[in-house]
Amino acid sequence: MAYTAADVKNLRERTGAGMMDCKKALDETAGDFEAAVDALRAKGLAAAAKKSSRTAAEGLVGVTVSGTRGVAVEVNSETDFVAKNDQFQDFVRKTTEVALATAAADIEALKAAAYPDGGTVAEKLTNNVATIGENQQLRRLKHVAVTSGLVVPYVHNAAASGLGKIGVLVALESEAGADVLEPLGKQIAMHIAAAFPLALNAGDLDPELIARERKIAAEKAAESGKPAEVQAKIVDGAVAKYAKENALLSQLFVIDNKTPIAQVVEAAGKAAGTKIALVDYVRFQLGEGIEKEATDFAAEVAAAAGIK
Repeated sequence: MAYTAADVKNLRERTGAGMMDCKKALDETAGDFEAAVDALRAKGLAAAAKKSSRTAAEGLVGVTVSGTRGVAVEVNSETDFVAKNDQFQDFVRKTTEVALATAAADIEALKAAAYPDGGTVAEKLTNNVATIGENQQLRRLKHVAVTSGLVVPYVHNAAASGLGKIGVLVALESEAGADVLEPLGKQIAMHIAAAFPLALNAGDLDPELIARERKIAAEKAAESGKPAEVQAKIVDGAVAKYAKENALLSQLFVIDNKTPIAQVVEAAGKAAGTKIALVDYVRFQLGEGIEKEATDFAAEVAAAAGIK
């Protein structure tokens, strides 16, 4: 698999490793980007990689709640200019409200739902594409709910009310009042936005991610030359550390960097005189997991002008 100078640059940005180390890793992995990331980490040349926050897709994430229910919806556009458009923002806001009102199970169900201004959500989206002149896509949605308690929303660097590039929902199951749950949920939501947990509990982490971490840890341990039984303990310790750092309930609260989130919630419940349980959450970051094709603007202009 061939690779380009842009791949080397992206690998360097993703891992923090040196340019030559990145080039060598791509050589050794025949241009396989993710394998190169793992190779650099195994050699201790890269920091642990969570899902990359260097995303290319534009658009907005919308979040809305109604007491014990909440939903987050991501709508993508080609440029940030469109994301600032009032028509686009109105569409994302209303579509998020439709998702909550109809409890749409997935994007296809949401597209088929009635839009407040008439027609369906899909038809309104098609009209927006035609009138704004840029491709737009409904990408994903997720609901959270509690039987008793509160779902608390948070948007980091909001572009408008309920709209932004990072949307978070925190589901707190409790008999406590909103005066207790809202500030607690807001603090936890801000932690989630900053700390990027990959699952609520360690047991919920993607088995493929755990297997990948185990493989990387095993390669590092093998280089130590220590006895097999010691290497096994090193690997188990590394995997346990990864799980702890990436599961929300065991992450250290960003405010004090010492208290696990589970203990923060427990302490809030004791102070309120009733149990509080953090049962679910959503963290949507605009464009995460989407890779936008890199283009050379000067080359595009030259090509359009017929310049060789």
